[in-house]
Amino acid sequence: HVQLVESGGGLVQAGGSLSLSCAYSGYTSFIDCMGWFRQAPGKEREGVAAIDSDGSTSYADSVKGRFTISSDNAKNTLYLQMTNLKTEDDAMYYCAASSTRCWPSALLDGTTYNIWGRGTQVTVS
Repeated sequence: HVQLVESGGGLVQAGGSLSLSCAYSGYTSFIDCMGWFRQAPGKEREGVAAIDSDGSTSYADSVKGRFTISSDNAKNTLYLQMTNLKTEDDAMYYCAASSTRCWPSALLDGTTYNIWGRGTQVTVS
């Protein structure tokens, strides 16, 4: 099994920055890709950013140029650096991982992932 634990959420003013972390543990050698998703009340879950085992990244158009995903395999941690935050970024953010092969065209598709964290809240005022 793989466990994911997010941290780093909080309250930030519009225009500010926040960095999220996702610590992963367990059978991490099986992970092929990881991603960040978010869900605001009344809205569908949205893929925000993802990274595959080759280091290739994908971003939602709404966050391109503002968010950066990275992974430190030595620390078993996935990061999401968020800058120039907007009120529309206000949501619960979830870390996700896939233990099966990830297709590059589907990195922001939630059905790609079979392991999910519990989420961390980001509130933008």
